[in-house]
Amino acid sequence: MMPLTMVNPGQEVTMIDILGGRGIRSKLYSMGLIPGVKLTVLGTRGGPIMIAVNDTRLALGFGMAKKIMVE
Repeated sequence: MMPLTMVNPGQEVTMIDILGGRGIRSKLYSMGLIPGVKLTVLGTRGGPIMIAVNDTRLALGFGMAKKIMVE
């Protein structure tokens, strides 16, 4: 298990958990980021981390992405 920030672009991973409170969990769940979902990291070029989840592309800030645990 590792934070989403450690995943290389092009790699597909499974979301395991969110290390945070009710607010961040609710926000990420509403974007489709729930435990068990597969996601692909599209890019990490020094800014937001771009991911693809269920045919949707999302940009997550580094602070939020490091709270998402994947494997």
